[in-house]
Amino acid sequence: MPIGLKEKQAIVAEVNETAQAALSAVMADYRGVSVDAMTALRASAREAGVQVRVIRNTLAKRAFEGTDFECMNDALLGPCVLAFALEDPGAAARVFKDFAKDNSEFEIKALSVGGELLAADQIDALAKLPTRDEALSMLLAVMQAPVTKLVRTMNDIPGRVTRVVAAVKDQKQAA
Repeated sequence: MPIGLKEKQAIVAEVNETAQAALSAVMADYRGVSVDAMTALRASAREAGVQVRVIRNTLAKRAFEGTDFECMNDALLGPCVLAFALEDPGAAARVFKDFAKDNSEFEIKALSVGGELLAADQIDALAKLPTRDEALSMLLAVMQAPVTKLVRTMNDIPGRVTRVVAAVKDQKQAA
């Protein structure tokens, strides 16, 4: 049954809203992937905070208008599944990369971050981005390092004085 104009407009509006809120998007060709595998992909995407959509290319082009993902219009060829990362920029890339390991038919076509179109072979760079919690912990470790080193240095001074006094005492006792 064909989709009516109202339904198409609703789909475009929904995808446009998602695209405006998304931090990154990944596009893949899903031809040859079983329904059970796609259901598993959607479940793992939900757990990671990623929204997965299968949408007609013409509707996707309309939905991408005015968003950072307009650069993906040229890559919209054939049946595509789109994943939008809403919380963590690398989440969609990680989900699709893990899924592609187990499903050889699943082919990642393009990805976009910050209005830039990246080639499919750069998925590792996006997938390796740290999550928000990991980035915050790395930042705190960097901020904490100088303070820790200062405390260690300050604690070392009394130890050095004690060792010098002990060496002088030993030297005087020997003499």
